[in-house]
Amino acid sequence: MRARSRPIRQRARGTDGFTLVELMIVLTLIGLASAAVVLAWPDPRGALRDDAVRFAARVRAAHDMAIIEGRSVSIWVSDGGYGFDKRAAGAWTPVSEKPMLVTRWGADVRPAIVTEAGRDRVIFDSAGLGSTPMTVRLQRGNDVISVQIGIDGAVKIDG
Repeated sequence: MRARSRPIRQRARGTDGFTLVELMIVLTLIGLASAAVVLAWPDPRGALRDDAVRFAARVRAAHDMAIIEGRSVSIWVSDGGYGFDKRAAGAWTPVSEKPMLVTRWGADVRPAIVTEAGRDRVIFDSAGLGSTPMTVRLQRGNDVISVQIGIDGAVKIDG
């Protein structure tokens, strides 16, 4: 006895699912979208580093200002921000040039202030020498970056 073969029903092409090429295109698009989201996501550590770099550049500018103008310039750091003063007519006056105006720390950035007055200060004399070395530790959450100001005016960022 011979088994009767039943006719195989012809299926319409493309009705049973997706082709491999279509799946690969979808996976590629998902990967590209994920990469775009990750690259656009803000990095809080980067923002802390930006604050440290900005502060270090301004300290260096204050050092140069003391040498160029031939007068003492000081940098003060507090919990709320930092600023620059220059010695004029026997008194300290705030620096009024735009890049040296009082600047607030970024959101959630906290410096480690060691003095009881809540304000640390370094004074650069007309030769550019600092009154004392100072390390400003900036912290946001668990991230910490240190800006070291040397007695010779050198500024270094660690972290």
